Amino acid sequence: MSASTAIIGIGNILFSDDGIGIYAARFLEENYTFSAAVDIIDGGTLGFRLLDYFENYERVLLIDTISTDDTPGTVYHLPSHALLDMGNLKQTAHEVEVIEMIKMGCLLDNMAQVMVVGITPQEINNVAFEISPPLHRAFATLTQTVLLQLLQWGITAHPNEPVKMIETVIQDYKNGSLAGCS
Repeated sequence: MSASTAIIGIGNILFSDDGIGIYAARFLEENYTFSAAVDIIDGGTLGFRLLDYFENYERVLLIDTISTDDTPGTVYHLPSHALLDMGNLKQTAHEVEVIEMIKMGCLLDNMAQVMVVGITPQEINNVAFEISPPLHRAFATLTQTVLLQLLQWGITAHPNEPVKMIETVIQDYKNGSLAGCS
């Protein structure tokens, strides 16, 4: 652990909007320099291994989809305990694991302050490597919400030059993460 703050992108890029957390984390890593050390982690579908991060950081910000009945692209910003109060959101395996890890984390003596920035997906069931148009349109709101949470924690973000567009970040990530697959 080199920082007291971690941003963890959660999801599965194989299932369209389910990968938005991964792409948002990568976008932030590629486009910003932070005033304090921030570890940006590709959490994929870590699930139960998230508990290690909850124990080893002071602050953890999770970026993920939140399966609600709201309009696709709706962005949420809430503390982890509020996610537990939202009812039956569990539509994917990693959503189940994230919620279970938050519950288990509440039993820890020293749990990080965990915040969730989530977005309502349009498509998470079909294999596709692209995010849906509603999430593409809401992507700036999603990343700005993350930056605002960091600011609340006293961490400012400074844009790098040149700024990479989300399409470039997604393509670069897919090229790197799928390299060697046949």
